Amino acid sequence: MKVTRNGIILIGFFIVLIIAFVAYTYPKLKQPEKLPTIADNLGHKIHEFSFVDQEGDTITNETVTGKIYVAEYFFTTCKGICPRMNENMSKVYEAYRGNKDVLFLSHTVDPMKDTVGAMKAYSLRFDADPKQWHFLTGDKQELYNNARYSYLISASDDTAGISIDNDFIHDEHFVLVDRNGRIRGKYYDGTNDEDVAQLIEDIGTLLKEQP
Repeated sequence: MKVTRNGIILIGFFIVLIIAFVAYTYPKLKQPEKLPTIADNLGHKIHEFSFVDQEGDTITNETVTGKIYVAEYFFTTCKGICPRMNENMSKVYEAYRGNKDVLFLSHTVDPMKDTVGAMKAYSLRFDADPKQWHFLTGDKQELYNNARYSYLISASDDTAGISIDNDFIHDEHFVLVDRNGRIRGKYYDGTNDEDVAQLIEDIGTLLKEQP
C-alpha cells in the first residue's frame, strides 16, 4: 500500500503526540503519592516525650526517630469507643506486624488505674509485640499535654462537667506520624472501617517516601 505525503505527515504528528504524552506523564508515574502534612504551615512536629510501656521500658521521642508510627489515646477500663478503636488498631498492627519501620503508641488517659501491669494485661488481648506496639502510661499532665500540643487531639478528665467514657474525654482518632515527627495524611477515625483501611494504605505510602 502506497503511503501519501499527507499520510506520512499525519503519522509523524501522532508520533510526536505520543512522545509528548509519555514525556509529560512518566515523571508523574514515577513519583509516589505525597500525603498531606498536618499544620505544615506552622512547621509543627511532635514534641519531646517520655513515658513507660507495658514492659516497664521508657519510650521517648528518640525511640520513634526515623520510624513511622500510629498514636492513639484510650484507657483499659473504657466501655465506650475504646474496644472498637483497639480492635481496629489491631487490624492496622497486623497489616504491618514485624515491620521494624512501623510502630504503634497507645497512650492512656487514666494512668492512675492504667499501671504497667494493667497495660501489660490489656496488651495481651491483642497479642501485641512489645517491641512494636507500646501501651504507654506515665504522668497524667504530660500525657494530656502530649495529646493536645503534639498530636493536636483531645485528652482530659471530666474537668468541664462533661461525662464521656466514665468521666474521661479522649479523641477517637488515630494519628499517623512520619519518620521526621510530622503528622501526615489526616486524622483517621478509629471507629470507622473506611478510615482504618485508608490508614493501612497511607502507611504503605509513607514507607515508600525517602527518609
